[in-house]
Amino acid sequence: MCASRRRRRTLLAALAICVAGCAASLPSARTLQTKAEGPAPAARQVVAKMDVTGPRGRLDHDQRARLVERIGREGAGSPLKRQLAAMAEFGDVDLYAGNAARLLIDGPATFDAMFGAIARARSSILLESYIIDDAKIAQDLAALLVRKRAEGVSVALIHDAVGSIGTSGDYFEVLRAAGVAVCEFNPLSPLRKRRYQDITHRDHRKILVVDREVAFTGGINISAVYSSGSFGKKSRAPEQNGWRDTQIELRGPAAAALDDLVRDTWRSQHCEPALPSPIAPVAAKPAGPHAVRIVPSSPDDGQNRIYTLLLTAIDAASRSVHLTMAYFAPGQDMVDALADAARRGVDVQLILPSVSDFSPVLHAGRSYYQELLDAGVRIHELQDAVLHSKTAVIDGVVSTVGSSNMDWRSFVANNEVNAVVFGEDFGDAMTRMFERDVAASQTIDAQTWRRRPLWPRLQERAARLFERWW
Repeated sequence: MCASRRRRRTLLAALAICVAGCAASLPSARTLQTKAEGPAPAARQVVAKMDVTGPRGRLDHDQRARLVERIGREGAGSPLKRQLAAMAEFGDVDLYAGNAARLLIDGPATFDAMFGAIARARSSILLESYIIDDAKIAQDLAALLVRKRAEGVSVALIHDAVGSIGTSGDYFEVLRAAGVAVCEFNPLSPLRKRRYQDITHRDHRKILVVDREVAFTGGINISAVYSSGSFGKKSRAPEQNGWRDTQIELRGPAAAALDDLVRDTWRSQHCEPALPSPIAPVAAKPAGPHAVRIVPSSPDDGQNRIYTLLLTAIDAASRSVHLTMAYFAPGQDMVDALADAARRGVDVQLILPSVSDFSPVLHAGRSYYQELLDAGVRIHELQDAVLHSKTAVIDGVVSTVGSSNMDWRSFVANNEVNAVVFGEDFGDAMTRMFERDVAASQTIDAQTWRRRPLWPRLQERAARLFERWW
């Protein structure tokens, strides 16, 4: 759900009844809260439910126990252990140890890092992007991919049929002619029977993996809206400024996990040609200190893993919940979780958009403001830029950066992926980024909001009625 939503309004409206009927099962916040607030499992039970992969393969029980003890000492210990215990209550916790994680703020920093990694590629480049919009940044990318393919590097690109609907087919044909493997996710034509699936099922992920060693994921598409940063000189029209978004760079075993995820999508879509087998990185010392979870979600899941992750983390929070969300139409269960956390003394703050490329979601989100404000949640609306970031930092020690918005399409109709980083140092970086965005925002006053005019109230109520269709 990005800049192309303007182009997709008619399509999505026609498909709304299908979207409403394809909802996956979402857990109740009340159920999650009851579990998260109960007695925490013993450490040995948490370790038993963890599957941890390091640079040299799966860690044994003792190694997993030492990892839990080490990361549990961060952030005064108890908040992170409490979060791990809560996650363990809802199934196995797959962790990747020995990673280096780096925040990338806005498009210019992200593209500089991504293009640099591609230029250094030795064996493989896998790119999965919802939008490739054929602007200058995409043309520069194409030239770089063609060059690396000529050097003998295996290059594969998968793009969403709706997200990239405005991109000329010639753009992709040039890549194919140069030997780049190109695949369209869920083509719109039912005549393409082998690959045509549910038209409402879209691939909203943004993933780049180079040599299975370095990976990027988050909210940033290959799009012209990211060509400039969101801070600095401002236009009177916020949408003309650089979009505010966030990406994460991962080095280590988590990068290989993202590589596998792209390959799984390629196979499930019957993309051609078949990708060459991955070349495993040479076992080496850890790339960094971070333990990471890679949390994918799909409409095929019985229960949305990202939704469960967020609810669990909010219900287990003891100090702070700081969310930055581009599209906020969360449903009552998520609102209840946020409000309950604030009432029990947790510092709950949200950074949400003041303008949007799709206003119905903006109005639907605002319909929940009064309830949240009355519970003690602080709400800030980012000014002078379009907010497209999807991040959270919980208790300063559990951080997530990803593609999933807090809305129904993300939870029930899209392929999404979030990276979760455990630890105080990365949490500090996330908190500094959050504070910087708060400084660029306007804080909503509860009393002023209560006195807002009738027309916005009507827009919000109408948008709430169709919340599950956006």
